[in-house]
Amino acid sequence: MKKGIVTLLLAAVVGAAAAFAVVKLSSPSDQGTRVIVQDGAGQFRTVSLTETEYPDFTYAAESAVDAVVYVKVTVKDVTRTAPSSIFDFFFGYEGTPRERERVGSGSGVIIRPDGYIVTNNHVIDGASKIEVTLNNNKTFEAQLIGTDPATDVALIKIDAQGLPVVPFGDSDNLRLGEWVIAIGSPYDLRSTITAGIVSAKGRSMPNYDGEFKIESFIQTDAAVNPGNSGGALVDKAGNLVGINTAIVSQTGSYTGYSFAIPSNIVRKIVSDLIDFGSVRRAMLGVTMRPMDDKLAKELKLSSPNGVYIVEVLKGSAADEAGIKEGDVIVAVDSVEVRNASAVQEQVNRFHPGDKTTVTVLRDGKEKVLDVTFKGTAAENGSVDDDGAVAFYGARIKEAPKETLEKLGIDHGVEIVSVGPGKIMDAGVSEGFVMMFVNDQPVSKPQDVMNIIGKSKRAVFVEGMTPYGRVSYFGFGI
Repeated sequence: MKKGIVTLLLAAVVGAAAAFAVVKLSSPSDQGTRVIVQDGAGQFRTVSLTETEYPDFTYAAESAVDAVVYVKVTVKDVTRTAPSSIFDFFFGYEGTPRERERVGSGSGVIIRPDGYIVTNNHVIDGASKIEVTLNNNKTFEAQLIGTDPATDVALIKIDAQGLPVVPFGDSDNLRLGEWVIAIGSPYDLRSTITAGIVSAKGRSMPNYDGEFKIESFIQTDAAVNPGNSGGALVDKAGNLVGINTAIVSQTGSYTGYSFAIPSNIVRKIVSDLIDFGSVRRAMLGVTMRPMDDKLAKELKLSSPNGVYIVEVLKGSAADEAGIKEGDVIVAVDSVEVRNASAVQEQVNRFHPGDKTTVTVLRDGKEKVLDVTFKGTAAENGSVDDDGAVAFYGARIKEAPKETLEKLGIDHGVEIVSVGPGKIMDAGVSEGFVMMFVNDQPVSKPQDVMNIIGKSKRAVFVEGMTPYGRVSYFGFGI
């Protein structure tokens, strides 16, 4: 009798253990285990996902939506009436100026509780007035802090405290196929949230206007339309991983492709604008072309990875580091790069004077070179080989005697070249002769630099164009 009871109990225990094992093996693993089975005919994979790995955007949406704002801009255009007669046409009558206002809109993302908001440069470009409406319908007039057309980033500020923010995430950690959400105000539909996946990284788009651009976009299939520009691209944890900026479409509306500026680029740009008032951009100083199979075979490389160096600018950071024409850059700061956009993205994180390493392939061998970055332009007051002095992206020299005689003046400093900087932004061209800076006469570059050194807020210049016309320009410092 006792033996039968023991047998019965043992059978019950064994049955319970077997049932538990069956349930355990058939249930999804708590650790999200991935099991790979391989046989001679090929590879088969089964994937077990935990509940947290399924897409749920409620937390990300609810935590980020209050920090995405509606941006309204007013732009004033001045037009002139046409000449009323042939006499007006021939005698240079330009017509009566007429002013009209245009209103546009976009989105922005609050990045600090004290009112700093990041948006796109193209959203606020040319605006005479910027208004920001929060998700709680409160409206503020915004001040423009700074812009960076090269990355299409702008920073504005409203007078408010204790605002909700979206914390910056690390865009480098985004993976292809990862879920993201886009938040913005397409077609004035405020606080609109759409979802998609990361379709690609390091994308660039054709640049038809010839302007210097830094593009390494995150491509997603989250629906983005006019009005989304400047809005947030957020990961599942509610972190800011990009600023939505563009779509590719033949209709002007979303057709499946949208692009965002990576948050790691945005973070550096806005930090510079807050700390320095302008972007301090590092430059490597190379001309690149993409690799392909044909070029890789010519160079006897095992794969077409990396970026081929077509030219190294003399005196650049690359030149001084020992990078040579024909090298293939495969990594910057130990981060693998596969195209020119990826190289730009990595370099753009540094400031002039920062140091890092660049890994290149040369004659089939890998070399790691130390690089100290230089700026986009020489520092103000520095003198180049032909004696010209750097001046806010331009180069200036004492005006030659023959130039002064041609213009009928007795003193002046000539702008001999114009590059990216405040002089170019002011619309000044080569050949302009500065006669007075802040109402003080100048005859040589050092006069200009001495006056600039004493200026606290702005610079006002009077001079002559190459055609003998008196002209003026100014800029803030």
